[in-house]
Amino acid sequence: MAFAEVTEEHAEQPYTVDVPPGQTLRQALNAATPIREGGQRFHGHTQWNVHWNFWWNRDAAGHCRIARVSTRLSTRIQMPVLRTATDAQQARFARYARALHQHEQGHVQFGRRAAQSIDQGIAALSEAPDCPTLERQANALGHRLLAEQAALEKTYDRDTRHGATQGAQVD
Repeated sequence: MAFAEVTEEHAEQPYTVDVPPGQTLRQALNAATPIREGGQRFHGHTQWNVHWNFWWNRDAAGHCRIARVSTRLSTRIQMPVLRTATDAQQARFARYARALHQHEQGHVQFGRRAAQSIDQGIAALSEAPDCPTLERQANALGHRLLAEQAALEKTYDRDTRHGATQGAQVD
């Protein structure tokens, strides 16, 4: 099997929330969030991207085999940071933010599984009769594995109601 490696880079992208007097925590979060998808507002969001490269060796007969794979996972989590609120709102927010962060870490795991399965899958590919065939097989495998994790991630959000069943609810 070829040498394979997954590297990860992670970024946090906070946005600030202030709760003016007379406003609920939910109202303040909804007003402050920059995250909008499909006409809905969300308080947290994770974006992940997987990029892969591979190198091959060609034998005397022209057959190609993967020699090395390098896969990079980039993740970015957007989360609220509460700047001003009452003590009671701050306590509710702390519980909410912990649950929301846990939910967003679940999204990171989908990216991690995609990166690892792509890295290992390409490294394990069989020899191909020529290098263009091997390149097509490797990229097709990578795209298929990405699509599988993206579909599972949609199910995760549906099943958890975007984290609500994990405690990421605020009133």
